[in-house]
Amino acid sequence: MNTATAHIDMKDLGTVEAPPTPIRTTGFVTAPKRRPRPTRRTPWLALPAVQRALLPLLVALVLLALWQAWVVMANVPAYLVPSPTRIAATLVEDFALLTGALWTTLKITLLAFLASCVVGVAVAFLFVQSRWIETALFPYAVLLQVTPIVAIAPLIIIWVKDPTASLVICATLVALFPVIANTTLGLRSVNPGLAAYFQLNRASRWQTLVRLRIPSALPYFFAGLRISAGLALIGAVVAEFVAGTGGTGTGLAYQILQSGYQLNIPRMFAALFLISVTGVLLFVALALLTRAVLGGWHESEQGQT
Repeated sequence: MNTATAHIDMKDLGTVEAPPTPIRTTGFVTAPKRRPRPTRRTPWLALPAVQRALLPLLVALVLLALWQAWVVMANVPAYLVPSPTRIAATLVEDFALLTGALWTTLKITLLAFLASCVVGVAVAFLFVQSRWIETALFPYAVLLQVTPIVAIAPLIIIWVKDPTASLVICATLVALFPVIANTTLGLRSVNPGLAAYFQLNRASRWQTLVRLRIPSALPYFFAGLRISAGLALIGAVVAEFVAGTGGTGTGLAYQILQSGYQLNIPRMFAALFLISVTGVLLFVALALLTRAVLGGWHESEQGQT
């Protein structure tokens, strides 16, 4: 064989590609990655917390505008129904007098509220320890609630020589029952399964009280506080009315009485406005305290922003 014809030049064959490596599959198809959608920010007007503040404020502004328009259009004299602008002017003119009276009423209210908390919780703990004690004493707690404070306030003011102490006692009697009733109900409203678990593990009465009953009673307790704060303010005002009728007193109720005697109706409305605002602020403060304590674990306060 001729070597010239048998010789094959490798350059004439070109480049030989290697066969492709087979791809191993696991049998699962991977879905294509989706781009995350941009998060849409909620408008601040749509936030629940903003709506809870703005909606009542808008209603108040509408009512004040209607009130102002009615007084102006009907030409109602100020000694009958003063206009909102006249009341606002009175608040500015008598600022020192009204704020001093407000501080007196607020001091009595806060002292009565704290006293009702301490006494109410102590009585509730006593009731929980024994059904016999609760059965024997609970009717007297109800008796304090249903007795009109106007009927017994003059006696308390006569018996107690210190004016501030007598007013605090009157307001405490008004604000006491909600704390007793709600705290007692909360201490007894325990999950039976958890109570059986504590009993199975031979927990002492103190351990059951601290680790089970008190946490279960907190929502009821704070609900009672919100009611008690408003009642303490009402009791303080009523007691000041009784004391003011006798010629003593410097609180807002006394200013209302004096304004009525002098036919200074704008000042009377200004004092009523301060009492109302004080009650609302007390309720809001206790609602925020409730959310701060219970918001992290109790369903009644979760999801509220």
